[in-house]
Amino acid sequence: MKYFGGCDVGSTYAKCVILDENGKLVADSNVRSKINPVKSAELALEEALSKVDEINSAEELSYLIGTGYGRNKVPFADENISEISCHAMGVHVTNPSVKAIIDIGGQDVKGIAIDEDGTVKNFAMNDKCAAGTGRFFEAMANAFEMSLPEFCKLSLQAKNTIPITAQCTVFAESEVISLVGEGKPMDEIAAGIQLAVAKRCFVMAKKAGATDSITLTGGCAKNEGLKKAIEKVLKIKVVDLDIDPQLMGALGAAEYARQKGMA
Repeated sequence: MKYFGGCDVGSTYAKCVILDENGKLVADSNVRSKINPVKSAELALEEALSKVDEINSAEELSYLIGTGYGRNKVPFADENISEISCHAMGVHVTNPSVKAIIDIGGQDVKGIAIDEDGTVKNFAMNDKCAAGTGRFFEAMANAFEMSLPEFCKLSLQAKNTIPITAQCTVFAESEVISLVGEGKPMDEIAAGIQLAVAKRCFVMAKKAGATDSITLTGGCAKNEGLKKAIEKVLKIKVVDLDIDPQLMGALGAAEYARQKGMA
C-alpha cells in the first residue's frame, strides 16, 4: 500500500493529512503553529505519522505536498501548491456537489469557486486587513473575556443585533469594549460582530460566484454564530462537510500528492 501526505502550514495552525492509494483518509493532525514554520510542519507530520502503523517517516510516503502560509518551509515536501487550489480540491473530494467556498484563515479571507474537476474556477481574496479572520475572532473573544468556543456560540442566544461599525480589528475591539462597558447585552454585541464579518464574506462569496450554496473552510468554519450570520446575509445554504473543515487544505494537498504519485 502506498501513502501520500499533505501538510498545510497556516499562520495559526499546522495540519497534516495522510491518504492511502485509494484516497482513504488514514490519519490527520492539527497543531498550533510555532513561530518557525519548519517546526510547525514537522510537529504536524509527526503527529499524523504516529497514527499510521505502516509508516514512520516522511521518506516512507510516496509523495507529499506542502501548502498554506508556510508552504515553502515544509522541508520534506516534494513540491508545494497554493492553499487556494488545495482547499478547492479538499472540498471537491469531500463533497463534489459544492462549488463555492469561503475560506476564513488566521490572517485572510478567500472566496473560491470550484470547477467540475476540483480545480479553481476563480477566486477573490482579502488579505489587506485582519478584520473578519481568525485573529479577529480571537481578539473579540479576549475582549469578552471568554474562550473562543464560548464566544462563537454567544450570538446564537441573541434576539436583537447591535451593529458594529468599525472595520478595523483594533477599532472594532475598542468599540466592543465600550459597548460592554455601557452594559449592552453581550449576546447582541456578539451578534453584531458575526454580522459584520458575514457582510465581509458576502463580497468574497459573490466574487467567487456563489449562487445556491456554499461551504466554509478554515478554523472559523466551526463558528456556529458566523455560519448563521452568513446564511442570513447571503440568503443561501451553508453546507456542512463530513470531514473537519480545518483540514481541507491539507486534504487537498494530500489528494494532489496521490494523483501525482499514482500517475
